[in-house]
Amino acid sequence: MKNWDLQDEKGLCTAEKDCEDAFRVCQILDIPFHQVSYVKEYWHEVFSNLLKEYEKGRTPNPDILCNKHIKFNHFHKYAVDTLGADAMATGHYARTSQEDEEVFQQTYTAPPTSLFRDRFEIRNPVKLCKGADLVKDQTFFLSQISQDALRQTLFPLAGLTKGFVKKIAAEAGFHHVLKRKESMGICFIGERNFENFILEYLEPKPGNFVSIDDGTVVGTHKGWFTLTLGQRARIGGQKDALFVVDKDITTGDVFVAPTTNHPSLFRDTLRTDRFHWIAVDPPAELARTQMMECHFRFIHQMPLVPCTVTLNMNGSVWISLSQPLRALTPGQFAVLYKGDECLGSGKIVQLGPSEYTLQQGRERLLAATQIKQQQTPEPAS
Repeated sequence: MKNWDLQDEKGLCTAEKDCEDAFRVCQILDIPFHQVSYVKEYWHEVFSNLLKEYEKGRTPNPDILCNKHIKFNHFHKYAVDTLGADAMATGHYARTSQEDEEVFQQTYTAPPTSLFRDRFEIRNPVKLCKGADLVKDQTFFLSQISQDALRQTLFPLAGLTKGFVKKIAAEAGFHHVLKRKESMGICFIGERNFENFILEYLEPKPGNFVSIDDGTVVGTHKGWFTLTLGQRARIGGQKDALFVVDKDITTGDVFVAPTTNHPSLFRDTLRTDRFHWIAVDPPAELARTQMMECHFRFIHQMPLVPCTVTLNMNGSVWISLSQPLRALTPGQFAVLYKGDECLGSGKIVQLGPSEYTLQQGRERLLAATQIKQQQTPEPAS
């Protein structure tokens, strides 16, 4: 599957290398090789959305969107409808609640013709669960995929660790794949400098770096979209490190604070847009009481944090965390877990107040109370 067309600066197109590697594996296994291009779809459904999000001051996650729109949508449909496959297998470290045999025994059901589902239809949704290798677990990146695609997907690496997979590959003679470096960057940017990359697509919008503590201008930047919350701000002439804590896209100001753990970076509540439940419907407990306790993460591999979820009328959710977290970022995905099960995700669209804002509020309240007490005359005895 080829999603991106540009060569990186070194003139080396990694997609060609990926293609070559896959072709060699197919030759060794003596299975047919098919290549399909989704460059156009990727541009319209993932990349242009990504640029819009950056312009709104958010920090999107293209890997989650690529799985949702491309791999588990266009590619999945191509495998099933065009190639006539019964299922699609991917190399994600994840598991489903289905046994492999069940995937193949499914009978085809035509999509519903009416807008509403038959509410008496007995549904037994397939669950998305963590893989055995908890360090490599990739359910985070699969948290937006559809129930229909999940039903027809196999994860052969479900019960394996990365180390064991490498051992199998070595024994099978796939040495060319073993030598590959692990890809960590955004799929199409690779190892490129992000600021240079994004400025190829968005007009620079210079603005000021402003101190959150005293409101002074401490430097300038090329556009708020080149920066994300929590990152170190590179400002010439500053001897101490400053970190991005907030952005105002109407003025172009990017607020910075002097330490990596400044209270303005910590928050414990957030709201998502309409939440995508892997099982289609929200969990019964949440639907019944509008509240549920579970676990949360917004970065792949970060430790799970206990939280309380409140379901809103429009399908969005409020999430209250058991502790304030650093650099919760609009545009990223709030992914929820109950035990081993990944329940789904929603894009973060609003944040609650920071610890710094709450602290300032408390101080103002205290000061006002003290002034009031001083002004109150003593009652005459």
